[in-house]
Amino acid sequence: MYHLNSTSIKAADYDPANRRLYIWFPDHGPYTFYRVPESVFLGLLRASSPGTYYHEKIRGRYSL
Repeated sequence: MYHLNSTSIKAADYDPANRRLYIWFPDHGPYTFYRVPESVFLGLLRASSPGTYYHEKIRGRYSL
């Protein structure tokens, strides 16, 4: 699990074998996103604003 420096996302983790992204928000989680490329997870970890990255690249694009 990777803790993120963000007010909107507490932590994230990734299972490359199953392409699952797990995201913990400050008040709930984890949420599991399916069929997520590893590059998207790495982008989330590197983003200057993980919350913005989540809204632009993950939310609504991958099934829960």
